[in-house]
Amino acid sequence: MNVQKKGKKIVISVLGTDRPGIVALVARHLFENGCNIEDVNQTRLQTELAAIFIVSIPDGLEAHGLRSLLQDALDPLGLHVLVKEMVTDERYVHNVEGEPFVVTTIGPDRLGLVAGITEVMADFGVNITNLRAVFRGGTDPARNIMIYEVDIPKDIDQERFRKALKDRAEALGIDLNLQHRKIFEEINRI
Repeated sequence: MNVQKKGKKIVISVLGTDRPGIVALVARHLFENGCNIEDVNQTRLQTELAAIFIVSIPDGLEAHGLRSLLQDALDPLGLHVLVKEMVTDERYVHNVEGEPFVVTTIGPDRLGLVAGITEVMADFGVNITNLRAVFRGGTDPARNIMIYEVDIPKDIDQERFRKALKDRAEALGIDLNLQHRKIFEEINRI
């Protein structure tokens, strides 16, 4: 099979009520139109699916044309499709050398938990690479969990960052743990 590796890249987002077969349907239409899937990530939040595909498209196929094809295929399922050309803006490319860490929080649900923690991360130039937050309400900590995978720049004062995070977590009334990703993975493997 001739795999399209170079050329224009586009980002496709698919949103809607989850059900079996959505990713297969999108992938089949991409394949039939000569598109190569380079990255895909999908998740389900409660009943809603969000899937993001980065694909390279063959010469002659435009993003708006592909969007129209996909929307026609996904309309019967009530799904929404967004398509945009992938443009790398050098101002936002994260070239800072860093270490991967995992930040977890648990505690009673309240307004402002994500805003409060992410504000500290942004102040220190810490890049969030993955975030999973589940809030089911109430005071049971196990029902309200945030897991951030982050890259911490090597040139920041990690002790100051750690203290700022702990202080913010205390102010929010939640417990926070910060571990190097290797340690986190080892502990959670046991």
